[in-house]
Amino acid sequence: MTLRIALYCPDIAQNAGAILRTGACLGAEVHIIEPAGFPVGDAGFRRAGMDYIDQVVWRRHASFAAFDAERRSEGRRLVLLTTTGAEPLFGFSFEPQDVILFGRESAGVPPEVHDAADARVRIPMRPGVRSLNVAVSAGIVLAEALRQTGCLPA
Repeated sequence: MTLRIALYCPDIAQNAGAILRTGACLGAEVHIIEPAGFPVGDAGFRRAGMDYIDQVVWRRHASFAAFDAERRSEGRRLVLLTTTGAEPLFGFSFEPQDVILFGRESAGVPPEVHDAADARVRIPMRPGVRSLNVAVSAGIVLAEALRQTGCLPA
């Protein structure tokens, strides 16, 4: 099984495109949970400058319920990245089948999605700053998860 990144109702096509590119370069699937704040599809990502679309395995899901049912049926753990997570990133142990979920840029995830997560992880940051860009966060977390699981490309 390969690690997956999931984006909950992303707002910004350029961020989703950057995350798709990260998935292409590092070998992780990307799953987009709709509704998104932009048209989801190859043409939209190409307009956002995503010229790696043919190099990444990506899927879209009509709702969180559909996404969650599929990942549960596959026995995948849901790891939510959140600024309120109790577990710091570098103390968390990733598994190769994990799905790493990132919330929407404008609002994160709703309580029911937060509650569905098997783990809630945060990237340690200096006091007084709110958060990193979601695409930057995805790159940091995916690289660490791939390093831990021995799946980082050579």
